[in-house]
Amino acid sequence: MKLSQIKNELKKLNSIAFQLPNGDLVPGHFHVTEVGKVTKYFIDCGGVVRNEEVVNFQLWEANDYDHRLHPEKLVHIIELSEKVLGLPDAEIEVEYQMKDTIGKFGLDFDGTNFLLISKMTDCLAQDKCGIPAEKMKVKIGELKSKETQCCTPNSNCC
Repeated sequence: MKLSQIKNELKKLNSIAFQLPNGDLVPGHFHVTEVGKVTKYFIDCGGVVRNEEVVNFQLWEANDYDHRLHPEKLVHIIELSEKVLGLPDAEIEVEYQMKDTIGKFGLDFDGTNFLLISKMTDCLAQDKCGIPAEKMKVKIGELKSKETQCCTPNSNCC
């Protein structure tokens, strides 16, 4: 989800809820403690120089159960961040404290909740570092005999 998309969705909502990949909701007394721009300038294992930029939100739970972040307040924080930090309309990455470490998530919206989407690592240069392509898995019962795959012995196709 891009920054412009979350602002559009927030303007339609009366309350904000973030849902973790396991279906649990982030407790309603969360705060957005940071909105920022994260730039990653790196070289992949194939020697290609890359530059990635995301908008970063950090969610934090406080012991402050009496205050809730309302959609209009988050829109204001985002707009201030765009002005002061020059935020691009980039994809949003969300940080949230998990049990032992900070989790990083992508963001989506299901019409009610903002969904924290699990992120995975990947090799960006698989063609250059010899990673074999995944083999197609086929059930033995679905295999056709060579006769029906190609041709019959008397068809002169070989």
